[in-house]
Amino acid sequence: MRLIIRQDYDEVSSYVAHYVKERINQFQPTPERPFVLGLPTGSSPIGVYAKLVDLHRIGQISFKNVITFNMDEYVGLPRNHPESYHSFMWNHLFKHVDINMKHVHILDGNATDLDEECRRFEALIARVGGIELFLGGIGPDGHIAFNEPGSSLTSRTRVKTLAYETIIANARFFEGDVTKVPKLALTVGVATVMDAREVLVVITGAHKSIALAKCIEEGVNHMWTVSAMQMHPKGLIVCDEDATLELHVKTVKYFKSIEHVHQSLIGPHNLGLQGNLLRSMKDTDENTGKRRKLFLGTVLNDDREPRAASVSSSSSNEEPPKSTEPKKNGDTGGWKRKLES
Repeated sequence: MRLIIRQDYDEVSSYVAHYVKERINQFQPTPERPFVLGLPTGSSPIGVYAKLVDLHRIGQISFKNVITFNMDEYVGLPRNHPESYHSFMWNHLFKHVDINMKHVHILDGNATDLDEECRRFEALIARVGGIELFLGGIGPDGHIAFNEPGSSLTSRTRVKTLAYETIIANARFFEGDVTKVPKLALTVGVATVMDAREVLVVITGAHKSIALAKCIEEGVNHMWTVSAMQMHPKGLIVCDEDATLELHVKTVKYFKSIEHVHQSLIGPHNLGLQGNLLRSMKDTDENTGKRRKLFLGTVLNDDREPRAASVSSSSSNEEPPKSTEPKKNGDTGGWKRKLES
């Protein structure tokens, strides 16, 4: 699992939108081979959708050959209700891009047989070959989609009773009135999300910092369903600084150092979008080699490379004389004594 930390919500949204754009463009979808994208609702992805719309307007991304599956929908809320997830997706993304509405799949919370609707949804996902990239968000209690604490990590699309905390959190979308918030929802299961070939979760804000800490630093736990990300071979979490408040300092430094190594030592030109190595790591020129050696010296707290480099650059090509005296414990040889004199 990778953790990418950005300064704030806007930077997180930009990173994720760029990532989705690149994944779709690199996939090069066609009518015969569409890109299948899982999508969330809620406050987390709003910035991502706005930036994807901007990218579409300038011609950097097309949704013409993209098939989408949304995570969830309220039960009993009319489809045209302003707070239905049909309305949410239409207003924030679909009406602004060139997606074929026949390729849009959102659970029907008003279906006559809700269980059958859930089975139909799972069958549709299987029919198109599975989901390539599932984009998600979480609640403060660590639920992904509407898989509330206690949900089975092997769960599939189903009817779910919403936790009171979730109802309270969503009341802001219903004029602050908890009585207007639906108490049931249809949701993909944890296993449905984890079956995707890649999962990207957006986590922002201090109010979600405990959930991020549970996901990153503790074990897989059905009381924090986002922790299932630990089991995914291509899991990616993108968060802001506020969301890291409950993480240990060394954890934050570790993940930041991984990204620093990618950029400074390996180089972005050598890395694929998912962090995979694109080509051999052979140095292409002398300067690159020196830069990498100096960087390694810094990382390993080894000051021999910088000193040797500085001496050789200021002196002749003559090698330092080797000591003929036997070495004692801790003695690194006469050449080092000469360098330090």
